[in-house]
Amino acid sequence: MKISLCAVYRKICSLVFGDDKGQGKKEVPAVIKTGEEKKERSPAKKKKQRKKWSPENWVVAEKEGMRRFHDFSISDAVMHAIADLGFTYCTPVQELALADCLAGRDLVAKANTGTGKTAVFLITILTRLLGGKKGGPRYPRALVLVPTRELVVQIGKDAQQLARYSNLSVRTVFGGTDYQKQQDLLRDKPCDLLVATPGRLLDFLGKNIISLDRCGILVLDEADRMLDMGFIPDVRRIVGRLPGKERWQTLLFSATITDDVKRLAAQWCRDAKMVEAEPEQMTTKKVRQVVYLASSEEKFTILCNLVASRPQERVMVFTNMKGESRKLSERLQQAGIDCLLLTGDVPQHKRMARLERFRSGKTRVLVATDVAGRGIHIDGIELVVNFTLPYEPEDYVHRIGRTGRAGAEGLAVSFACEEGAFYLPAIEELLGEKLACVMPEEELLQSPPLPKRPVRKKRRRRRKSVQKSSHDNRERAEKQ
Repeated sequence: MKISLCAVYRKICSLVFGDDKGQGKKEVPAVIKTGEEKKERSPAKKKKQRKKWSPENWVVAEKEGMRRFHDFSISDAVMHAIADLGFTYCTPVQELALADCLAGRDLVAKANTGTGKTAVFLITILTRLLGGKKGGPRYPRALVLVPTRELVVQIGKDAQQLARYSNLSVRTVFGGTDYQKQQDLLRDKPCDLLVATPGRLLDFLGKNIISLDRCGILVLDEADRMLDMGFIPDVRRIVGRLPGKERWQTLLFSATITDDVKRLAAQWCRDAKMVEAEPEQMTTKKVRQVVYLASSEEKFTILCNLVASRPQERVMVFTNMKGESRKLSERLQQAGIDCLLLTGDVPQHKRMARLERFRSGKTRVLVATDVAGRGIHIDGIELVVNFTLPYEPEDYVHRIGRTGRAGAEGLAVSFACEEGAFYLPAIEELLGEKLACVMPEEELLQSPPLPKRPVRKKRRRRRKSVQKSSHDNRERAEKQ
């Protein structure tokens, strides 16, 4: 009996696979793994779920006569950033202004640098913007105008720190550098809060790079400084680009409330609340002020000895004129003291690099004009020296406000020379107190030692090459 190969093949397949046609597959019984086996063979990594931050997680005890940030209607995202920054209790200007600002009311505040006024308008802006629609390119929803580029950079950094837990974007606009970069960011990237100087902002507005049609909050910081620097005509043109007065909130801050500032407030504010914060001279009680009676020739010697006696401390030296600052920095360099120069004619990119170098402590002495007197927040400056007393008494207050910050103690030294002594009465009248005028100590009048000249290393390779060439010349002469 003949059996075909096909029949044999089908029989074998049916025995192996359990399918008469040889097309199926034998089902392999599933192996059920226990939970312990799964854990041993393939451990599953569970993602840690972050708990949502709440103001209840940040406990700040109540104090009589002081208000906490918990006491105001501030968004959780901004409160989280405030907690990270270590702020606990409000300063006087924050206590007086925050509630009305958060409610959308206009404000005119007399507040100096160092009183916490920046936090007032930044907390207000970020909290109010979080309750609205996200901004898009070219249309900022809040605008902060300041007189100097350094202040733009500083406020921009503070705003980014407070906005770190929100989806709000912060942009800065100022002259002197990065024109194309700033233009591209405004055109292509979202912009909720814009911090700017008037000149560069007007340039972008004139080219339709940016529009203020959706701007609902306007902040004018250092309004008196803008008046002094002649920026008010530019500010008027910028305000003219805003929507109707009833559609935006105005927050105006000024170190002094002059008649000109009051007229500006009347033009741009509606039913504004007037707030007067504690004067800066009252907030710098921990700054010890000393005036040395010294001649013009003795001032430099005293300054060198002061810097040498504080080798680990950062020192800021102020002069009135750019030429004075440049000559003083050169003399300090020649005396072996590493220092940086900050004046109005220093290019912007160099200014920022020098400020950052001073802030980080790589260079501990900074010689500057009053361009650095306002709005530069650098903690850890232990000594401020008025190499020349300022012409305006208010500038004295701003200068010494660079030290004694964040509760730390500081020292402010001034020189009353043949010319500077005439500026003391106006400064004392502003402060409401007499300054301690003393003769400098003997050790401060000692001539500082001359810096050691660096020893030049001998160039051995060059000498060898010279010897080799002379040896070759002798060999050639003998052969000839």
